[in-house]
Amino acid sequence: MTESLHIVCPDCTSVNRIPSDKLSKHPKCGKCHVLLFTAHPVELTEKTFQKHISRNDIPLLVDFWAPWCGPCKMMAPAFEQAAAQMEPKIRFAKVNTEIEQALGSQFGIRSIPTLALFKNGQEVNRQSGAMGVQDIISWTQSQISA
Repeated sequence: MTESLHIVCPDCTSVNRIPSDKLSKHPKCGKCHVLLFTAHPVELTEKTFQKHISRNDIPLLVDFWAPWCGPCKMMAPAFEQAAAQMEPKIRFAKVNTEIEQALGSQFGIRSIPTLALFKNGQEVNRQSGAMGVQDIISWTQSQISA
């Protein structure tokens, strides 16, 4: 029997149960019918953040960033490429700390960009500083297999 995984919809935040062997077959949300994985990071807000870290059965990699941050802008395309390569095994998300200051404060974000990896609702590890696509992928894979 195939294991089912809970996946939070990036659009309506409904929790979907998807058989693990169907994750790579472009599953859609049962409620709003959008694709659950779009090969792009999901923009998270204070309202949606907790649901994504606590209800997704796959790891969540969050990029804490701000629009005025040069290194953040430089890393954005690499983060996007990493999302395209690693989804659906990992959900990629972004938090604009300029808008979502409470989230930045809650997680003690002192420098940006900062990547934080969450598994089973808990932060596993974090890495500050801009990285290229291969560095993002390698770091994330090393944290998941640890």
